[in-house]
Amino acid sequence: MQRFAAVIRLRPEKESEYRALHAAAWPGVLAALKRARIGNYSIFLRDGLLFSYLEYSGSDYAADTAEIAADPVTRAWWALTDPCQQPLDTAAENERWAPAEEVFHLD
Repeated sequence: MQRFAAVIRLRPEKESEYRALHAAAWPGVLAALKRARIGNYSIFLRDGLLFSYLEYSGSDYAADTAEIAADPVTRAWWALTDPCQQPLDTAAENERWAPAEEVFHLD
């Protein structure tokens, strides 16, 4: 199992919309995540920053996340959630959620 974390800004004027979307996350989006072997997935909010954490139990993260990106239901979901977000200034080109480096872990 691998752990992944990432960060992105939440546009303040979109907070209510973003919260509402995630309070009723689409079953098709959740199913795509599970098919990609992603579990224990959480998104936290603090001071305008969204922090995501997930656990991946597959063997090819790039291929599995590419399948998520190709999923039409997920793409429709992102059409609603992406305008709520603003990548960090330090994010790489074409990178929305900026990966966070794990500096400590306790089992």
